[in-house]
Amino acid sequence: MSDTPARLLKLLSLLQTPREWPGGELAQRLDVSPRTIRRDVDRLRDLGYPVEASRGSVGGYRLVAGAAMPPLLLDDEEAVAIAVGLRAGAGHAIEGVDEASVRALAKLEQVLPSRLRHRVSALQNATVPLTRGDGSTIDPRTLTTLASAATGRERLRFAYRSGDGTRTKRQVEPYRLVSTGQRWYLVAYDLGREDWRTFRVDRVGEPYATGARFVPRPLPVEGAESDAGSGDAARFLARSMRRMKPELCLDVWFGGPAEFVAARLPAHLGAPEPDGEGGCRLRTSCTDSLEWVALRLALVDCEFSVQEPPELVAYLEGLGARLTRAARPGDRHRPSGPEQGPGQGPGQGPGQGAGQGPEQGPEQGPEQG
Repeated sequence: MSDTPARLLKLLSLLQTPREWPGGELAQRLDVSPRTIRRDVDRLRDLGYPVEASRGSVGGYRLVAGAAMPPLLLDDEEAVAIAVGLRAGAGHAIEGVDEASVRALAKLEQVLPSRLRHRVSALQNATVPLTRGDGSTIDPRTLTTLASAATGRERLRFAYRSGDGTRTKRQVEPYRLVSTGQRWYLVAYDLGREDWRTFRVDRVGEPYATGARFVPRPLPVEGAESDAGSGDAARFLARSMRRMKPELCLDVWFGGPAEFVAARLPAHLGAPEPDGEGGCRLRTSCTDSLEWVALRLALVDCEFSVQEPPELVAYLEGLGARLTRAARPGDRHRPSGPEQGPGQGPGQGPGQGAGQGPEQGPEQGPEQG
């Protein structure tokens, strides 16, 4: 094989197989001399690939872990498997799958040959994932379109459906995608509103990059630099959510070790502190709904007592009564208190139904409206 770039790619593909390759076997497979193999290995090292050579009469080579991640070569089956896995994770906003996974998916799908792209789509469409059901699913193509536009600094157009069902057309300068663990959000500058906005990605439809480039504007986050990245976007989103929803100040005692409780609570609620008597106490604030907080506290699966806020205490009392009646068939038709709608707790209107987490605002920005 006389074509040096093609030979290097073939050599790299062989070395990425988890085994040690004798120099003579590599030379035979590539139809070159052992001396050429040694030179090619040196070229790969210069490119950042950590190739380790073993000593002895029959020297061998293998690729080892290095200080940085060099480019990888994937065969067809590997590329399809990775693309499908990234699509499944990103599309359901699983906690811990963040912006990096979407960037990786966008890069991979950009270079996939059309035949492999078709295989990925066919496999994705033919499978039905079993998910938790507490978050909206998203078309991965929407995520990759948004991520590619944000990375390439291209203006986007898309249809948007607000919380009350209003449909509008938007043109934006995308800044970052942010995952809350339950939903994905796009932080962007809305050219029509001439202001920053956050958009729930599951309400975005028909997105496409216009091809028009833009210079990123500074995100209005206190103490942030214009190009600081996803950390500033997350703070901007959190601030927008606080403005859209009232804050709950929680004071909850749990009858279990702090480590046990922390492992069963969402990370954004923080970690409880041991009380010195085998239990622990959680003091934190959040913008989640009463229903969602009550459910998550119950799912910790140990005794707990809510000290604050009063509205959560009242909601738990009503929920407890309903659950007790549900477990006693003879009491099902004898409610002990005023009837409430299926998604309404004390002090809540029809618009605050069960299952609404911290990110239910239809469209948010520094100025509400």
